[in-house]
Amino acid sequence: MIKKTFKIPDMTCSNCAMKLESLEDTLEGVKEINASYHRLEMIVEYDETKVNEDQIIAAAKKKGYQAVPV
Repeated sequence: MIKKTFKIPDMTCSNCAMKLESLEDTLEGVKEINASYHRLEMIVEYDETKVNEDQIIAAAKKKGYQAVPV
C-alpha cells in the first residue's frame, strides 16, 4: 500500500470532496480517500498492484475534477 497526494485545483465545496471520496467504492485496490476542500487536495491510499496513478486521475476526471499528483 502506498499513499499519494493529488492537488484538486477545481474543488469548490465540501460536496466536491464527498464526490471524490466516493471513488474508493469504484476503484479496486483503493483502501481510503481523504479529500479536503480547504487544502484542495485528496490523499489516496491504494494497492499499486491493483490500481495505478493514471487510473485514479482518470476516475477523478470522470467525476469532473482535475487531479494533479504532488
